[in-house]
This record gives sequence, C-alpha cells and structure tokens, in this order.
Amino acid sequence: MLEPNTPVAPHPDIAHLAPLLGTWRGSGSGEYPTIDSFDYLEEVHFGHVGRPFLTYRQRTRSADGSRPMHAETGYLRAIGGDRVELILAHPTGITEICEGKLVTENDGLRIELDSTSIGRSSTAKSVTALGRTFELAGNTLGYTLRMAAVEQPLQHHLAATLHREN
Repeated sequence: MLEPNTPVAPHPDIAHLAPLLGTWRGSGSGEYPTIDSFDYLEEVHFGHVGRPFLTYRQRTRSADGSRPMHAETGYLRAIGGDRVELILAHPTGITEICEGKLVTENDGLRIELDSTSIGRSSTAKSVTALGRTFELAGNTLGYTLRMAAVEQPLQHHLAATLHREN
C-alpha cells in the first residue's frame, strides 16, 4: 500500500499512534546463544494512508554500512482502547503477528507486544516466539526484541536506539 504524495490526516482510530509517524535512524546491537554478537545501523519508517493503521518498514545494515542485514515490513493496527497488533513479513520466510498493550506516557508511549502467531516457510529457521517493546520519548525511539528460535527459549536478541529524522 503506497503512502499518498500529499499529507493525509491520521485516521481518528490511530491518533494515539501518530507520534510514531516518520523516519527513525540509529544503531543497535544483537546477541543470541547460537551466533556471535553484532552491531548494526537501522532505519525504521512509520507511515499512514488515512486508514486505521500505520505502515511499518524496517531495514538494517552492518555497523560499517557495507552490507544489508535484515528487513521487515508490515502494519501496526490499533484494535480498540489500549490494544495494538503488529503484523510483519520477514524476507527470511517468517511472518509474525504480535498483539499487546499501548501505554501513553507524558511525552511519549510504550508498546509491549508478544507473538500470537509465527508462520514459517519450509526453508525458514525455526522461530517459535517473538516479543517486542517500543518506547518513544520525545524524538528518541528505543526498542528491544526477544526471540525463541532454534531450540532456545524466549530471550533477549536485539536492542536499538533511533532518533527521528527531520
């Protein structure tokens, strides 16, 4: 779904998610028992098309910027009150549906999500659960990602701090 060329007011059902709109850039680090720890650069974009959801696009590159690492694309949906859903597709053959709670704070918000469904192609690695936390304070967006994969229990995998691009 393409974003309109001219600005569109956010749908009233996602007004409380509007502080996320825009492009965010920064860096993060990852670890997991089955891989070497690593650092990366990241860009996240939240957009909208005037409907009751935000579009979501994420891209990472190696810390030196020399090679692409990961990408995700999907939608963040407000499903009533303080509940949200994040629906994502990964190019590694994984699809992810997470549901959770949105807490609006003084100058930002916090979203706590846990997977309710993980889809896998026949060639995708075994991922059995994911959890995400997004924290927005002013022009800083931080997140953590927890993952259960390749016979490992749910545990910390990624953390990043991103800043709003002007």
